[in-house]
Amino acid sequence: MVGTNIKHIMNQMTIQTIGHDKINQLRHANYFGTYDNIIAHMRKHAEILKPKFDCVIRLFEEELKDCGILEWSNPKGGYFISVDTTYNCASEVVDLAKNCGVLFTAAGSTFPYGKDPMDSNIRIAPSLPPVEELEKAMEVLTTAMKLSALEKLLNQ
Repeated sequence: MVGTNIKHIMNQMTIQTIGHDKINQLRHANYFGTYDNIIAHMRKHAEILKPKFDCVIRLFEEELKDCGILEWSNPKGGYFISVDTTYNCASEVVDLAKNCGVLFTAAGSTFPYGKDPMDSNIRIAPSLPPVEELEKAMEVLTTAMKLSALEKLLNQ
């Protein structure tokens, strides 16, 4: 009986969408018209975002690659770079950066209720600031990461 109910619900859900705003979806469909127009529009977004993502990855590579204190994603799309500190100091890193006047997404924000059990994850969203500001912010972040990891190592 349970199997039949689940199959019935699954068949219904395959024709539904998660989004509730059907009017806005229709506006988008009418505006873009074709798949090719959507792809062209997304390429324009990529032209704006790629230099910003490249900046973050470049600074991670230059400043932290050989330190062994974190790992990061190298996304091929999207709006975020995920960083995992190896010494469970994400909250401290974000706080240190904040004390220097640089705000990042709250540590652990990718976890349910923002509670990262390892206190290791930071989500970088480089889409807003200009590259010049982003470079300065990343210098603060990489320095905060080094400082925090060093403090953890010294206290072991």
